[in-house]
Amino acid sequence: MATESSESEEEGKITGGNQHLIVEDDLREMGKKAAWSVSSCKTGNGVSSLRDDNLETYWQSDGAQPHLVNIQFQKKVKLQLVVLYVDFKLDESYTPSKISIRAGDGFHNLK
Repeated sequence: MATESSESEEEGKITGGNQHLIVEDDLREMGKKAAWSVSSCKTGNGVSSLRDDNLETYWQSDGAQPHLVNIQFQKKVKLQLVVLYVDFKLDESYTPSKISIRAGDGFHNLK
């Protein structure tokens, strides 16, 4: 989930517990406004499983590393918060040990 602040620059609060995530204050979910793609996926475990708000479904890559999730917006947005759900206890062999988040105007200048 990616969120953008509205006109107020106040810091939003996020609380989570078990399988519920509540975003408060002036934050709004921006993922629906983006084009999502993945570097590879197993059949039935692609972008739709990544974005369906169901913790029982998931994206599973099917290729050599690095495994990538690309999120592209049509116009520049200011993201204030990026939320990822990983469950090491559920599947430690596939839980990422390292996550990198990069932003830029295009793939050529990600930082």
